[in-house]
Amino acid sequence: MFKWVNPKTKIEAELSVPEHVAIIMDGNGRWAKKRGLPRIMGHREGMKSIREAVRTAQELGIRSLTLYAFSTENWTRPEEEVSFLMKLPKQFLETDLKELHEQNVRVLVAGDTSKLPRETREAVDEARERTVANTGLTLVFALNYGGRDELVQAMRSIAADVQSGSVRADDIDDRMIGERLMTHVQDVDLVIRTSGEQRLSNFLLWQSAYAELHFTEVLWPEFKREHFVEAIESYNARTRRFGGV
Repeated sequence: MFKWVNPKTKIEAELSVPEHVAIIMDGNGRWAKKRGLPRIMGHREGMKSIREAVRTAQELGIRSLTLYAFSTENWTRPEEEVSFLMKLPKQFLETDLKELHEQNVRVLVAGDTSKLPRETREAVDEARERTVANTGLTLVFALNYGGRDELVQAMRSIAADVQSGSVRADDIDDRMIGERLMTHVQDVDLVIRTSGEQRLSNFLLWQSAYAELHFTEVLWPEFKREHFVEAIESYNARTRRFGGV
């Protein structure tokens, strides 16, 4: 629980904090276009919002924060933009990994990293290895990630075990499937998407089965602490029944 004063109503509220928040960081290109800048400048500016979101999550006591950094569909974007996006994880971790480690943050990556450039793979591998023992916020970067691809890989893994005889078909359940997923974190409580779009875009399809969804018109480079907390306030206004009454 944490206390905050809504800047619009000036009313103080005590809010409960979701354990796992996932963010679809959308609107970098539109932010740049509005300013007559190349799309890549929007992605560069969006790195500042990543830093603020991580610090806010730590401040609020959120246990896991998953950020949709690059999807399996993003490879269809212009080559220059893809090349720039591939460099961002390395740039971010080079400047921020020391602070993340000192703040007890554990860094994970979800997605097929085999298709990432060598420099990017090395950067994320170093981040995972250096922070593996940390017990604070779990920060997951979804890189070359797709929810359907994740489920396909999980099904292939289970099918191979069934074929070898190490798993019986009758033993397959939600828990087993969850254990085979790329993220290795608990189900999502709250999904936030910026820029006004209202869809999941192949993001954490299994983990978001009962997540609350919060959509904001704010473009990702403009997403600040107050917008994050507004999403938490929206989450607190929901009644989570999980199929019950």
